[in-house]
Amino acid sequence: MKSSQQTPQGVSRRRFLETSSRAGIGLWLAHSPLLTQAGGNRPRKRYVNVGVGSRSILYQEAINKTYADSCEMVGYCDVNEGRLRLAQEWGERDTGRVVPIYTGDQFERMIHEQRPDTIIVTTPDATHHGYIVRGMELGCDIITEKPMTTTAETCRAVLDAQKRTDRRCRSIFNLRYSPPYVQVKELLMSGAIGDILSVDFHWLLNTMHGADYFRRWHSQKEVSGGLLVHKATHHFDLVNWWLSAIPVSVVANGKRDYYTPKMARRLGLDSPHERCLTCHEKDACTFYFDLASNSLYKQLYLDNESYDGYYRDRCVWRPDIDIEDCMNLLVRYDDGVMMTYSLNAYNAWEGFHIVFNGTRGRLEHKSVYQQFENVDGGLGTHEEIGTTIIPLRGAPTEVEIAEFAGDHVGADTLMLEHIFADQDSHDPLVQAADQRSGAYSVLTGIAANSSIASGEAVVIDDLVQDIGYPDYTPMPDHEHGIPMPRRV
Repeated sequence: MKSSQQTPQGVSRRRFLETSSRAGIGLWLAHSPLLTQAGGNRPRKRYVNVGVGSRSILYQEAINKTYADSCEMVGYCDVNEGRLRLAQEWGERDTGRVVPIYTGDQFERMIHEQRPDTIIVTTPDATHHGYIVRGMELGCDIITEKPMTTTAETCRAVLDAQKRTDRRCRSIFNLRYSPPYVQVKELLMSGAIGDILSVDFHWLLNTMHGADYFRRWHSQKEVSGGLLVHKATHHFDLVNWWLSAIPVSVVANGKRDYYTPKMARRLGLDSPHERCLTCHEKDACTFYFDLASNSLYKQLYLDNESYDGYYRDRCVWRPDIDIEDCMNLLVRYDDGVMMTYSLNAYNAWEGFHIVFNGTRGRLEHKSVYQQFENVDGGLGTHEEIGTTIIPLRGAPTEVEIAEFAGDHVGADTLMLEHIFADQDSHDPLVQAADQRSGAYSVLTGIAANSSIASGEAVVIDDLVQDIGYPDYTPMPDHEHGIPMPRRV
């Protein structure tokens, strides 16, 4: 879940997207200066962070605490001055330094004055491309949260800017680092089920996490691209990486059937409301979100509403929501694999079930992330994970799951180490993703949105051409001989 720089209430989304992506004045005239570590000779890498909402905290803490010997945060930028001061306060607490802060229209000024090596982009999805493109033009490398962008046009702009500037653009896909998902990749690479012919993939969001997308800016497709862009870009990249393949065409259907005014009335509520904080039916609605009781969200959002008018607790039943809560896709890949995919945001449990059907058998994986209320009112997660190999005409074998610890099934800690501890030179599974992987993951969702609107199949190459092929590991091919299944 990513929340960052927010769309002000009362300001049109189009105007917000235009102004927050627009650079200020000034040019970056020189490359980053070298700041050395205490007692060492290696240069300390300089980072700035654009968009200081909840997701940005992951990167702030990694730089300010875990990797402070080799990394340094030198600037924060956001449209919300209150959150900027909060990021500055937290940074001073962790490092003893006061990091300069810049408002949304001072982005270029920040780059000119602080001369970072890398810009970390954690703003609302539809604004990513503006900071990515201008940042590369000003000589910076980029780390961008998923999705890289939200439309075919802005995807083309990012690809063109990267090619023109030759800067590094890293698209963050933390699920590539989860030990159980790495294990799936290694099993597929080994030929445990032969070469892969088809995939069935079903992702479920429960009525706690799933509902939260309908409270936030994510509920407006112009800002988030909808769940097929914001959320499913993770899933599409994971499949691309597992298969070492790229999508060719997409057919999709989608609807909003649960988070609607009609459903509110069916559940016994009078009508949708603007937000939970002022709702007179809060005692009757089990989807009520108490923003004031969550200390982090209170500091980030409730206490800073006066700066941009953004409400973090909007009603999930309101009529102006325009994203789907139920989606189904059929995706064809360049290696001939076909995938069926579904995403639903109102399920009884959270997680996913995926099946790979191969020439020698079947691999099934299930991950359950069941969120629940703790005694202190926070959210906990119980993980149930299993992988099974089923040979053709053979007995199933349960795989001993790789150990993991930490958020996102152990992915976040390993991903941060790969990014900030300079381990990119050792990347045998090609877990680091660049703009090519970012493009193919998001274009699957963009194509799906287009297919839902038109009712027609959408070819990826008709949206954006000349992307380049991402770096992937070799996989079992579709040409060499395979053993005959045993007689039964």
